[in-house]
Amino acid sequence: MPDRRYRLADFDYALPPELIAQQPPPERSSARLLDGTGAAPVDRGIGDLPALLRAGDLLVFNDTRVLKARLHGRKASGGAVEALVERVLPGHEVLAHLRASKSPRAGSRLRFADAFDAEVLGRAGPDGALFRLRLGDEPHALLDRHGHVPLPPYIARADTPGDEARYQSVLAQRPGAVAAPTASLHFDAALLQALQAAGIERCTLTLHVGAGTFQPVRSEDLGDHRMHAEWFEIPPAAVAAVQAARARGGRVVAVGTTVLRALESAAQAEGGLCAGAAETTLFVTPGFRFRVADLLVTNFHLPRSTLLMLVSAFAGYERVRALYAHAVQARYRFFSYGDAMLLARAAP
Repeated sequence: MPDRRYRLADFDYALPPELIAQQPPPERSSARLLDGTGAAPVDRGIGDLPALLRAGDLLVFNDTRVLKARLHGRKASGGAVEALVERVLPGHEVLAHLRASKSPRAGSRLRFADAFDAEVLGRAGPDGALFRLRLGDEPHALLDRHGHVPLPPYIARADTPGDEARYQSVLAQRPGAVAAPTASLHFDAALLQALQAAGIERCTLTLHVGAGTFQPVRSEDLGDHRMHAEWFEIPPAAVAAVQAARARGGRVVAVGTTVLRALESAAQAEGGLCAGAAETTLFVTPGFRFRVADLLVTNFHLPRSTLLMLVSAFAGYERVRALYAHAVQARYRFFSYGDAMLLARAAP
């Protein structure tokens, strides 16, 4: 239905709460994989990827590293405050979401983890939802010492020491994300070695996932929704790897929606994929023209979310609806610590 006008309700689905994964699987590569590339869904495991891909294919990973971005503290009045650092800025400053009974005023001071102070500089962001804070030391160091792993809101438990490793890709290098690129959580050293042995190449780019990835879409008319901005960088090596894959007849496999969004954001200008850093507010819905990725490895996404819309645009709305219905019936595990699916780009 190329002329169909999609609305928010089109991306809803019923999900039994017990299918929302609260813990990671015992081993990274023990997750299930729903193969949605054929005419009918096939239940597989993530360890089957080397056999499902072809020699000469290229896997593209996001090498962002999740910050221990959640801080617990108190205002000078004694009231509790929770901060979720969205972005680290120069000069010991950060942008953060704050939760408190009453929003702190500019000039006030907050005490976090009973260890360090932060000065509130004022509100920031296009809608004023963020606060600029000045910390007393280098932010990355303070977060590493005193922060908590920012588990998503649908994981109904406090973070544990185990989450420091499991809510982080084994390829994570560049700190800056407040949510994990979850499709990459399934890859361990053994699986990466098996893929390499099968002749499947890999490269990395960076997109620092923001807290806005969990921002609900509030308007039934998708045209009214405005995406949060996320910083990404496509290195020259990634551009060269994509070009080499194309030259040898290989397919470009995006590992996760963050990689897909970065690649397609960088390729929207005529002339193909270009190296460089930028901010993206790209909002992908069915009808979008994809230019780079051929295949997508992705986890299952929340109902009514922008990520479900992106996946539906990539693989086809009706196909994704059918695959999600199969996944619910087959008791797949959903969301960040859940299982994965393999999708092929739908014909335009």
